[in-house]
Amino acid sequence: MLSYYMELRKDPITRSWVMTGDDPAGGAPRPETTCRFCPDSPDATQVISALPSAAGWSARSMVHPAPLYHIEGEPGRRGDGIYDRMSSVGAHEVLVENPRHDRHLWNASDDEIGQFLRLAAERILDLKHDPRIKYVSLYKDYGPNAGQEFSHPTSQLTATMFVPRRVLYELRAGREYFQAKERCVFCDILTQEERQASRVIEARGDYVALGPYAPRVPYETWIMPRNHEASFERTGLSKPGLRTNLAALLRRTLQRVRTITEGFHLVLHTSPNSLHPSKTLGYWKTIDDDYHWHIEIMPVLAAKARSYTFKEVYYSPVSSETAVKQLREAKIDG
Repeated sequence: MLSYYMELRKDPITRSWVMTGDDPAGGAPRPETTCRFCPDSPDATQVISALPSAAGWSARSMVHPAPLYHIEGEPGRRGDGIYDRMSSVGAHEVLVENPRHDRHLWNASDDEIGQFLRLAAERILDLKHDPRIKYVSLYKDYGPNAGQEFSHPTSQLTATMFVPRRVLYELRAGREYFQAKERCVFCDILTQEERQASRVIEARGDYVALGPYAPRVPYETWIMPRNHEASFERTGLSKPGLRTNLAALLRRTLQRVRTITEGFHLVLHTSPNSLHPSKTLGYWKTIDDDYHWHIEIMPVLAAKARSYTFKEVYYSPVSSETAVKQLREAKIDG
């Protein structure tokens, strides 16, 4: 396992935590000689948990070979003049989605994807039992322009001592909307989108794939449950039938996205660790009512003449309505 010193530093203007240090590879993906994630690989890193199957295992979690966060120790948050810094304590895992090297989330069976979703829910719930952890992020980067790290079908999971800024924005907005209207803003968005139908890509059981009203990048897509639930892990572990519908919709949505571009970022947004209630901000007091878990997919297109973040405002040269029409009409499997 590779190891080098990294630390977290907080930007006092944006309040974002930034990972920095002396990574010998400069953050670039490390070349693979053999696949450490295939079954019986001699280079396999430490297995944390696995879901059994007739073939051995269906999905498993492993320690990242070059983790950014380490479970041992305390964060030691401290001041540095006006700045804040702390050690990169947490967890960094690789979730191996499938034993087969060629079975990705868009060409695997729904049962296989369902097993991966179950493992993700189990790992998030287990890490939230650690009182030091404030948030657990699940994400997948695919394609050379998206920072893909491994060729095997994998996602990654990080457990951190802070809540990522994007999620904090959502928590603030959700809480303020609930205080004003006593309703979940995500539920209201979904109700309006289904009523208008112009930005809904597909519905599958209790799950809906849609293009957000104000996309940050072309063809941005969200997958949301119709039934209100703040925690993905509760859904993933308590409702296996719904998990199957989610697996099918996730597979079909990624097939649609890949008719536009190969690369994408996929991020799961779930509730923060309820063991860390905020005494000043009060986010977690109404979290089960004001937050709504969802999956965000950000396609990575070839560079455009104008930046996506033009003058700090996201720029999407394709409207949600046009993008959704193309994604609906895309030819996909089953």
